[in-house]
Amino acid sequence: MSTDSLYHPPLMPHLLVEGLNRYNDEPCLFLGDKVASYREVRESTSQMVQALQARGLGRGSRVAVISANRPEVLSNIAAMQLTGCVGTPLHPLGSLDDHAYVLKAAGIDALIYDPGVFDDYAAKLKERVPALQQLLAFGPTATGEDYLALAASFEPKPLVAPDVSPDDVSSVNFTGGTTGKPKGVMSTHRVTAYMTQIQMAEWEFPAEVRMLMATPLSHAAAAFFIPVLQKGGAFYVMQGFSPDEFFGMVEKHRITCTMLVPVMLYYLLDSPRAATADMSSMETIFYGASAMNPARLRQGIEQWGPVFYQFFGQSEAPMVLANLRRSDHDLNKPARLSSCGRPTPWVHLALLDAEGNPVPAGEPGEICVRGPLVMKGYKDMPEQTAEAFAGGWLHTGDVGKLDDEGYLYIVDRTKDMIVTGGFNVFPREVEDVLASHEAVGQVAVIGVPDEQWGEAVKAVIVPRPGIEHGPALAQELQALVKEAKGSVQSPKTIDFVDAIPLTPVGKPDKKALRAPYWQGVDRGVG
Repeated sequence: MSTDSLYHPPLMPHLLVEGLNRYNDEPCLFLGDKVASYREVRESTSQMVQALQARGLGRGSRVAVISANRPEVLSNIAAMQLTGCVGTPLHPLGSLDDHAYVLKAAGIDALIYDPGVFDDYAAKLKERVPALQQLLAFGPTATGEDYLALAASFEPKPLVAPDVSPDDVSSVNFTGGTTGKPKGVMSTHRVTAYMTQIQMAEWEFPAEVRMLMATPLSHAAAAFFIPVLQKGGAFYVMQGFSPDEFFGMVEKHRITCTMLVPVMLYYLLDSPRAATADMSSMETIFYGASAMNPARLRQGIEQWGPVFYQFFGQSEAPMVLANLRRSDHDLNKPARLSSCGRPTPWVHLALLDAEGNPVPAGEPGEICVRGPLVMKGYKDMPEQTAEAFAGGWLHTGDVGKLDDEGYLYIVDRTKDMIVTGGFNVFPREVEDVLASHEAVGQVAVIGVPDEQWGEAVKAVIVPRPGIEHGPALAQELQALVKEAKGSVQSPKTIDFVDAIPLTPVGKPDKKALRAPYWQGVDRGVG
């Protein structure tokens, strides 16, 4: 511990210990027909802490996790925090190539996985990444070691926070790059603690928290873990998202809050159950990760009342940069439904021009932030880190403007990233796959408006001379991307053209390509 530890705030591990110790027999986690009390989650966390330590994993060990939603994921998140491990979640829908790249780039020591879904997959990753030392499974496995059996061999002990400092890295989350490979965002313990403080200060949680988790626990749960514990609440976890199951769980358990990405809300609104399901217990629907169609948001408010709460952030400064409160979702002020809310007062936020100067009031500028919420940098990418931190600000790559009431509107991106259904797609990565096909002469990938997904991936392709192009080739190219990158990144549509417009310096002019599709759309990113 450094000499300035006198001034260190409580960090996520301390908050986890305090939260899990607050209650005993009250329910903490519902999943399927299993209910785990605070005591049971606390004890299973202690056993997992000891299992990780028995395998030499502790402060600074780099551990990746890939799993479907199951109870052990939550205890393992806590156990990794309490051993001081540096976590890297792998998205269950990602591709083998991308996951192998992440394991190598992050220098992963151990992979924790769900053997029911990812046993063979873990074996393939081990083959691709020989440096991967340990494979720990949530149960019996043909590939690695049974993590749960190992944990069960230990007696639960009182939970103790590790000797970590605010500047220590707690996670490395990979976000794609417009210039090639994904970048590893290094978040420190300071980031997660400060994010939690802002959530507790600003987010509108119900008095009784019964929180339905419909997204992957390995990604989303950590952000809600502390607030739910601190309020004595419980997680109700879906093993897979479907509108019928969602409405059924809300009715059965009298769910009071949930977190969804917009595309999930569209599925719910389009379900026949939307009109008949009893949603009267629902007090707050937190939503974020991508822009929501204002017309669909209006529909949701008319259907379920003023229960919506939007959060805005990015991996480099997560989740709490701006908040659109429930009362801000005012149908009498329809333009505001396109906003992402007021910037949080707990972070410095400015709209800057290309020279790093503040833009005039009402004018668009790049959203730049400072404060304890900002990442440490990109792992092993000093040039990209320096670019992101130019002028002493974190440059988010989003262009925004503030109205005269202080609400923030995202109008465009300085980067070309596409957000489709809450997932980030980086055109360069998709272009590289498409360009590998012998029929493709030139390619540009853009995001176009889509009612369901916010944005849809579109590829614009100039075929090579003499190549016949039509639906068959389009399907072949879509399949190529799906195999290489996963279904999320595969273009929903492909246009074959004679030429792609170019900028004066000869680069594909993406702005010109996008313009016809975005005419008449209020919000520049969905």
